[in-house]
Amino acid sequence: MNESEDTATATVRPPAEDAPTPPPAPETEGAKLKTVLGGGGSAAKKYFDLTYGPMPRWKAVLMEIAVLFLCNVPGALGLFLRSKLYRPFFGACGRKVAIGRGVTLRHPSKIFLGEGVVIDDRATLDAKGSTNRGIALGDGVFVGRNTTIYCKNGDVSLAANASLSANVIVFSSNSLSIGEGTMVGSFSYLLSGGEYDYASPVPFCRQSGMVTKGPLSVGANCWLGAHVTVLDAASIGDGAVVGAGAVVTAPIPPRTLATGVPAKVRKAIG
Repeated sequence: MNESEDTATATVRPPAEDAPTPPPAPETEGAKLKTVLGGGGSAAKKYFDLTYGPMPRWKAVLMEIAVLFLCNVPGALGLFLRSKLYRPFFGACGRKVAIGRGVTLRHPSKIFLGEGVVIDDRATLDAKGSTNRGIALGDGVFVGRNTTIYCKNGDVSLAANASLSANVIVFSSNSLSIGEGTMVGSFSYLLSGGEYDYASPVPFCRQSGMVTKGPLSVGANCWLGAHVTVLDAASIGDGAVVGAGAVVTAPIPPRTLATGVPAKVRKAIG
């Protein structure tokens, strides 16, 4: 697949963005994979809870069949079949969506796709959580090969024409938003939440990893170079540029160039 995007005009509306952000789930809600798999119930129940969440079981079984036969179908035929037959399983799905080979989808009823969204080969969209809204991708969004967007009871929103290059990781246990037309370079890592309490007597491996300082917002028309890390509660203003390899630990003002570890503003743009 290439990175061309179809920017049709109609819009699929995800749940209202001004809805209150649900609180982080406590450790007992099983946000960690090992917690879910180690709980009670049959192996089948654990699998369907992890993969499909609130989706009715009969519908989840239908999706299992669709994925079994269509997930790795190559070429134009595979793109066509997945765009048509995966559609009923999403929370919403616009026209002309392209889904590559080997794409992993978890809690698909909480994934909302606009017009012309492209999800490249082996990407993962994981909207799991008990009270979250999930993942919303606006019109013309591009999700690159091997890129992962995943939630632990948090929300992720990408506005129209935002682009994530290959091997990007986007994580939220709170709320993470990326503005219209923003470009994120390969191997970057953005997270809202995902922290551990080093003052707690509970071993790190038993903590939920969902401690959060607040939402993460990346503005419109930003450019984040390759290997950029944006940490919990940091923000990047509209039109900002972050140099390759930078680690953003504090807010970056609009229309500025920031580089370094930690990232510091080097100059204004325009």
